[in-house]
Amino acid sequence: MTSHRSTAAQTERLRKYRPDIQGLRAVAIMMVVCMHCGILGIHGGVDVSFVLSGFLIGGQLLAEIDKTGKVSLSKFWARRFRRLAPGAALTIVVTGVLSWLYASPFSFRSYMDDGLAASLSVINWRLAENGTDYFANDGSQSPYQHFWSLGIEEQFYLAAPIVLLVVAWLSRLVFRNRLLVGAVLAAVVGGSFYLGYTETTSNQPLAYFGTQSRIWELAFGVLLALWAPFVSRMPQALAAVVSWLGLATTLVTGLLITEHTPLPGYAVLGPVLGAWLIIAGGCANPRLGAERLLDNPVLDFVGKVSYGWYLWHWPLLILWPHIIGWEFGYSDRFRVAVLSFLIAIATHYVVEKRFRENVKLVIRPWRGILTGGTLTATSAVAMVVALQVPLNLSFGTAGTAAALTGFNGTKSVEQAVSERGAPKISENTLLKSPNDRGDHGCIDQLLVTGFTPHDDCVIGDRTSNRTMVLLGDSHAYQWGNAFDTLGLKLHVKVVTVIKSGCSPEVYKITREDLGREYTECPKWRKTALAYLRKLKPDVIVVANRVQYTTVREGAEDTFRKLKAMGSDLVYLADTPKPTFNIPDCLAENSKDPAGCTLPSETAVDLPEFRKLERQVAEKYGATVINPLPAFCANGYCPAVIGGHVVYWDNSHMTGGYAKYLEPFLEPTFRKVLAG
Repeated sequence: MTSHRSTAAQTERLRKYRPDIQGLRAVAIMMVVCMHCGILGIHGGVDVSFVLSGFLIGGQLLAEIDKTGKVSLSKFWARRFRRLAPGAALTIVVTGVLSWLYASPFSFRSYMDDGLAASLSVINWRLAENGTDYFANDGSQSPYQHFWSLGIEEQFYLAAPIVLLVVAWLSRLVFRNRLLVGAVLAAVVGGSFYLGYTETTSNQPLAYFGTQSRIWELAFGVLLALWAPFVSRMPQALAAVVSWLGLATTLVTGLLITEHTPLPGYAVLGPVLGAWLIIAGGCANPRLGAERLLDNPVLDFVGKVSYGWYLWHWPLLILWPHIIGWEFGYSDRFRVAVLSFLIAIATHYVVEKRFRENVKLVIRPWRGILTGGTLTATSAVAMVVALQVPLNLSFGTAGTAAALTGFNGTKSVEQAVSERGAPKISENTLLKSPNDRGDHGCIDQLLVTGFTPHDDCVIGDRTSNRTMVLLGDSHAYQWGNAFDTLGLKLHVKVVTVIKSGCSPEVYKITREDLGREYTECPKWRKTALAYLRKLKPDVIVVANRVQYTTVREGAEDTFRKLKAMGSDLVYLADTPKPTFNIPDCLAENSKDPAGCTLPSETAVDLPEFRKLERQVAEKYGATVINPLPAFCANGYCPAVIGGHVVYWDNSHMTGGYAKYLEPFLEPTFRKVLAG
């Protein structure tokens, strides 16, 4: 195919087996496990693995194209199936069984959706679409979440041989060398890195999980495989320095990255470049290179079982607190790391080797593809079947019609407190609660920078000439069902001007899921206030989640601007905030749900900041509504009131309970509108 052929010396240097690569594979998995388990704050292990995969797979494909002028797709895909499918299918199914036994029923359903996506190698796109925060520590992680990187690699394995074969053929036809191959790889590296860097600031989940923003790391490895014959000519001394420099770069930059570093951004360039240098230096086989450290029996063994260790450590880490039944401690992290390593050893010898070294599968590639496809299909079908299994709940002694009651002021809450050990709730109501997030009004998501009114933003009596605005963040949006009913009853049009995580009050907000300051919020707030000045509503209702970063100057800045608009102001103070997911708690403790009711002093968080916001609102003439009597009584904030589950997660009120509270709001707003 090319005009460049390796000399005998180069061939000797370009070894078929690279002990340094096996050692680097071990380093990568140890970085991943230590970071995930909280043993050591070092990042970049997956990025190192991407470079390794790109180099090894790229080298195999380029060598086959050089030798035969083509690629045997059946043999290539059969090798990938034999290598990846058995361990992945086993992990997916066993994790599903453990989730059924130990996870909450509602989490189980979500996990099975993730397991299905993992089976089909598309979970990275599911996570990106859901806006998943990979470093969240709030119990929202899925035990299948780590399959995102395997999904990207498998998508790469599907496309790489076809793309390389076509580009190599065109390169030979036009240039009679590898020029076009190198140019295409360089373009992929540059373009994908640019996407990852720019998307990190605009859509961090998409940048983190998206194939388009990660493929450069694999292509960078392929580019090194293309250049390997030339890199192998490096002088021994220079190659040794390069390899040691690469190892130092990988470890140091990995330690400098934290969970608050915007990823992937530019930060992953450190571990990627470090791995690239280690491999590049090793191409020249220097006697005093980093291979002196990486080539040892311990790292060699860890490298052999690294795939299984990656598969098993994360599900155990996520499910371990549910399995042991107590708070996850530091020692438990070591237990998870050790136990998953032992399971990885067993998986390697009992499962992986049997498929990888099976003579019948090696000789007949179609059998390997059929076997891998069958295992993949089996795990996918298992997830689909699991989604059809009824949830294991014991509620349901009362019918829905009997359980749901009308709001009767504080008496409803007091009764719910007295019944907290045996709340009257139907199974149907509990089943619907995780998705009962309200369906009235609009909410702009994180990356939106300007408010644009549209039909979904208008609720209540849309024909009325009187207008009320509900302004705030998701803790304003949670009241949408109540304001829709209220608007219809009082004949007032309600416009929802709401953005996720964005308080109307002016103060600095940093979001961990974005890995940076929430700069979209002040931009959006500016356009929202401009819209209100133009709209001139009769009433403006401010509602937001109380934050510890609230400052009096920021609150006064917003209320001062709102008062200048001439509208009547109402401040709807924040609701209580549970410290755990309420539907999950009720489902897991359906025989003894009293523990799902929090003491008021715990649920009513940040009391000093709540007081500050109330004082500022009163200073600028706002009517203040304290919602706490509709949530708490006699020192408790029950999880079920009037047959309704109060929250759909650990913070937000269900749409059903919001509508239930319309009578609680009506007297105040009837008075304000009359005035």
